[in-house]
Amino acid sequence: MEWSSRRSVIRMNGDKFRRFVKAPPRNYSVIVMFTALQPQRQCSVCRQANEEYQVLANSWRYSSAFSNKLFFTIVDYDEGADVFQQLNMNSAPTFMHFPPKGKPKRADTFDLQRIGFAAEQLAKWIADRTDVHIRVFRPPNYSGTIALALLVSLVGGLLYLRRNNLEFIYNKTGWAMAALCVVFAMTSGQMWNHIRGPPYAHKNPQNGQVSYIHGSSQAQFVAESHIILLLNAAITMGMVLLNEAATSKGDVGKRRSSLTSWLLVLCSKPATFDTNMPGRPGSGGLFLQLPFVDIPFQIPWLPI
Repeated sequence: MEWSSRRSVIRMNGDKFRRFVKAPPRNYSVIVMFTALQPQRQCSVCRQANEEYQVLANSWRYSSAFSNKLFFTIVDYDEGADVFQQLNMNSAPTFMHFPPKGKPKRADTFDLQRIGFAAEQLAKWIADRTDVHIRVFRPPNYSGTIALALLVSLVGGLLYLRRNNLEFIYNKTGWAMAALCVVFAMTSGQMWNHIRGPPYAHKNPQNGQVSYIHGSSQAQFVAESHIILLLNAAITMGMVLLNEAATSKGDVGKRRSSLTSWLLVLCSKPATFDTNMPGRPGSGGLFLQLPFVDIPFQIPWLPI
């Protein structure tokens, strides 16, 4: 309680963890965040998860329901590597609940990969495990409001300057390009990047090799989503140009060569990685699959 009065999250090393968390008897629950916050670890998701964890701990510390039944602690890898080894833990961040009696069960480990690490989700998980309900209070953040006001002002100013000529609003090509940009951003995993905050790439500290594609099917790097975005854009542009080459009235030889080139692009599938792996961010059939399936169908007479 004395430590909690000084700070909402208690930092622990191996000795403190074994004495106040593992050793019985205890009449309180402990939420432990296992993380790696040192700059040399290059764990951006650890820093973001720590911010949410601090918000949750502060909400509990300064609430009227605060008691000695629940404490928030943190174990950093560089301060308690022996704790990680003792628990056979090889990833960070990880949230665990240590009940007053008995050993932690499977449900006492927070499913960060599936739920995320938002403070509200952590509070709901804690309520399920401890029956302690925490109302999350966030500090005011006006950046979103300011950005929205600037955007509205910019759009309003543009419309005012062009008030005598608003034909560009009815430009189908412009609206199509804007819609495609949104689709490319969503299908490439940009929203996942915004939520999880992965690094742009990974550099192996042993050999210095830089990896732009994550080896797991449950994560991705920012560079990987950019590659997906460019490939989606190339395929979409290929479809557009393929249609243009088929319907234009230019030279037949140039049209045939253009058709052949873009068909080869559309029928090729990158062999570096497969975005259709189950659970992979940005997955969902982004590329055409080979071999093609011939489907017989009939078309009424058309002037081709």
